[in-house]
Amino acid sequence: MAELTVNQTSAKQRMRFDSLWLSAPGLFYMALLLILPAGALIWQSFVDPKSGSFDLSVYEQMFSAGVYVKVLTNTFAIAAQVTLVCLLVGYPIAVWLAGMEERRRRMAMWLVLLPFWVSPLLKNFAWIVLLARKGIVAQMLTGMGFDAELNLLYGRGAVVFGMAHAMLPIAILTMLPTMLTIDSRLVPAAMTMGASRSQSFWRIFVPLSMPGVAAAGLLIFVMGLGFFITPALLGSPNETVIGQMMITQVQKLFNLRLAGALAALLLAVTLITIAIYDRFFGMSSVSGTGAVARRGGVIGAIGGLIIEVGATLSEFVARLLPARLGRGTFTVFVWLVIAVLIVPVLAFPPMAFSGSSFLEFPPKSFSLRWFEAYIGSSQWMGATARSAVIAIVTGVLATIISGMAAYGLARSQRKAGGLIFLSFMLPMVVPNIVIGVSLFYVLAKIGLIATDTGIVLGHTLSAMPIVFVILLTTFRSFDWRLLQAAATLGASRWQQIRLVLLPLVKGGAVAAFLFGLLHSFEELTIALFVGAGVKQTLPKQMWDDIILSISPTLAAASVFIVAVVTVLFVIAEKARPR
Repeated sequence: MAELTVNQTSAKQRMRFDSLWLSAPGLFYMALLLILPAGALIWQSFVDPKSGSFDLSVYEQMFSAGVYVKVLTNTFAIAAQVTLVCLLVGYPIAVWLAGMEERRRRMAMWLVLLPFWVSPLLKNFAWIVLLARKGIVAQMLTGMGFDAELNLLYGRGAVVFGMAHAMLPIAILTMLPTMLTIDSRLVPAAMTMGASRSQSFWRIFVPLSMPGVAAAGLLIFVMGLGFFITPALLGSPNETVIGQMMITQVQKLFNLRLAGALAALLLAVTLITIAIYDRFFGMSSVSGTGAVARRGGVIGAIGGLIIEVGATLSEFVARLLPARLGRGTFTVFVWLVIAVLIVPVLAFPPMAFSGSSFLEFPPKSFSLRWFEAYIGSSQWMGATARSAVIAIVTGVLATIISGMAAYGLARSQRKAGGLIFLSFMLPMVVPNIVIGVSLFYVLAKIGLIATDTGIVLGHTLSAMPIVFVILLTTFRSFDWRLLQAAATLGASRWQQIRLVLLPLVKGGAVAAFLFGLLHSFEELTIALFVGAGVKQTLPKQMWDDIILSISPTLAAASVFIVAVVTVLFVIAEKARPR
């Protein structure tokens, strides 16, 4: 009986002091600003605003009107096309990175990550100038003998290209960790047993990398469903997607019922996609707990067919081309893709220093007039200062909240850790447009719309996943025996934290803070809804300028943003633990 009492007491103490409780503030934050607002927004789409009774008329309206059906079809088709392009183009880049030694890989990763941290708004703005009817790309193609009336913008091709350009780094970063865990001795071992290089790659490396490919496909497809910046800027009315329609329903028509119905549809498709992924691959492959893709069934048959076709085609090409030529072609492809990723980032400075009254690339004259206009504008400088303050506060809050949860998860071995990890990934899984509309719906009821506080709350929510992942990686790489050793030498708990833990995780914490700051500094969707056009952040000011009247002042502001992003990105990469 005494032994039973001791065991019960021990169990209570473990529950009381279990480090997973440190994730409670973050989970509460998620529930308060994501789950409850999204639930409230969706629920009102099922309720008649006059009688308060259950009503599905808004869904009948949505599916009976041809325009809504077309928009839904566009959204799913574009998301699927972008996912396919990102996987096909990103896989060779990830393979190239995985084959490098660590130091060279980190340097090459800078070329992939820097475009990732430059917002899609700026990159699409650059493509508007570069792909214009009289732009430099059209001039080059015309000089090569193509049709003189090339129209590269405002079509499905431009939308898919722009979205794939924005999401390609995400696909590469998602596939790369899985490839790095593959034993590099397996392919050489297969070759010593008579397999060719292409056979070894397709029958050994490719199947083992499939969990990362599937995770990248899931993430890109889900993000593509809520993407609206590129279709709005590079597409025509024929490429209108759900995100654009939600903006119209909220900001112009104030039809929150229909916006809630669209949000419900987006979330339903997202959850179905995740459920399918979990059925065939397991969600643990996303959380990093080492799951292996489940074989068999339709997915397994399709994957096997793709591998067989790829191996056969690769063997056929290998017989036609010398090995050196094949490797050279692969290298040229990789650097061509990286060049395309970087081009929009490099295009801003020349346009900003142009003396012309309109945007052109390359510029025909040099002038500082647009930087003077940017610095002298109270509207632009006010938006810049607001974005800076909001970004700093967001970085601090996201680091504190996510840091507590990451520390608790790293110290705990309980099975609930996987569920907590996925909970902190929710802002990345739920389409950003749904988060923005949901926050608008709930914050409007408590008077936080058009306030800096409301924007900070929303930005902290959307920044938490990336901050959490960086800090969790930092804490998981920490040797916890160092704290035990310090304790045996007489150090108190506070001394262990101050003198051992904090100095060793400081780099990861600084990197997490800076990436959270960067995310907030360039975030548009939440600022678009929560700011309500009254509290202008710099991305929102740039969005208005692109929509209403594109001026070279916008290029000057873009150069400032790219400079800030570059400096903070380099500092964050230097600070991040190796």
